[in-house]
Amino acid sequence: METWYYEVVSIEGDYANLRRTDIESDDLKLVARALLPAEIVEGSKLKYEMMQYEIVL
Repeated sequence: METWYYEVVSIEGDYANLRRTDIESDDLKLVARALLPAEIVEGSKLKYEMMQYEIVL
């Protein structure tokens, strides 16, 4: 199973824009906040693995 890393770029209502940080990319991924940890803020670092997001320090 692959592991991907993201940074929360912006939060807009019920959605957040994420940017991959483990590869060179300027593309943003729009993700429903319901799928993300409740305590995210702009700038939070996330790990996506096994169809789940978790905050990494």
